[in-house]
Amino acid sequence: MSHNDTIPLYQSSQSDIDEIENMMNNNSFQSGPGTVLPAQPPSPIRPSIPVSSSPFVQSNLAPIPPSSAQKVTPVPMPPPLPPSGNSSSSEGSKTIGGSGFGSPPNTLTEPVWDTVKRDLSRIVSNLKLVVFPNPNREDPGKALRDWDLWGPFFFIVFLGLTLSWSASVKKSEVFAVAFALLAAGAVILTLNVLLLGGHIIFFQSLSLLGYCLFPLDVGAVICMLKDNVILKMIVVCVTLAWSSWAAYPFMSAAVNPRRKALALYPVFLMYVSVGFLIIAID
Repeated sequence: MSHNDTIPLYQSSQSDIDEIENMMNNNSFQSGPGTVLPAQPPSPIRPSIPVSSSPFVQSNLAPIPPSSAQKVTPVPMPPPLPPSGNSSSSEGSKTIGGSGFGSPPNTLTEPVWDTVKRDLSRIVSNLKLVVFPNPNREDPGKALRDWDLWGPFFFIVFLGLTLSWSASVKKSEVFAVAFALLAAGAVILTLNVLLLGGHIIFFQSLSLLGYCLFPLDVGAVICMLKDNVILKMIVVCVTLAWSSWAAYPFMSAAVNPRRKALALYPVFLMYVSVGFLIIAID
C-alpha cells in the first residue's frame, strides 16, 4: 500500500465527523472574540477545626456523679505479731533457726559466754560422731556435716603442749616440732586424698584428721603422768589403733576402693610418728 492510497470511511463515521465540525463552527460563531464566559461561583466556606495548645482535649461530657463511681474495697491488715517477751515464741524462733529454716540466728550481738557454749557443744557433738561408735559412722556426710576447725586446733595445740611439758629440755622446740608435724601433716594428707580423686571438702578433711587426734591426746596425758616405758608402749599402741579406727571409714569412703590403701597408709604413718614422739620424749 502506497502513501497516496486512502482508506474509504464508512457512512456512519463520515456523518459523525461532519456533525462534530458543525458544532464547533456554531460555538465559535456565537461566542466570538469579545465574548466573556461567566465566572464560576466561589466554593462554599468550610468550617474550621479549632486547635488547642494543650495535649488533652477538654470533654463536654458531664462528670460522673460520686454515687456511680467505683468503690474501692479496703485491704485487710495482717494480724499483729505476738510480743517479743513471750517465752514460747522465743523458743520457737530458736528451734526454727537451729533446724535450718527461716533466718539464721544473729550471733554478733549475743554474749560471749553463749558463743563459747555453742562452740563447745558443737565440738563435743562432732567428737562423739567421729571418735566414738555411732550409727552414722558409715556415712561421712551425716557424721561430720557440721564440721568446724576449733576442735582440731584445740587438739593439736593440746598435744603439742603435753609433749612440751613431758620434755625435760628444749620445751619450745618440742612444741614447735609437734605443732608443725600435725598441721602440715593434715594438709598433706588432705591434698593426697584430693589428688587420688576423693570426694571430700578440704576443711572437712582437716577437721576429721584433727578430731582423730583425741585418742593420742589421751595417751600423751597418761604417758606424762606415768613414766614407764612398757606402759607407754601399751598406751600408745591402743590409742594409735583407736585413732586409725576413727579415721578409717571417712578416708576410705572418700576415695575409690582400688585406691583405698594409698589414702589410708599416709594417715597411719602420721599417727605412728606422733606415737613415736610420745614414747621417745622423756
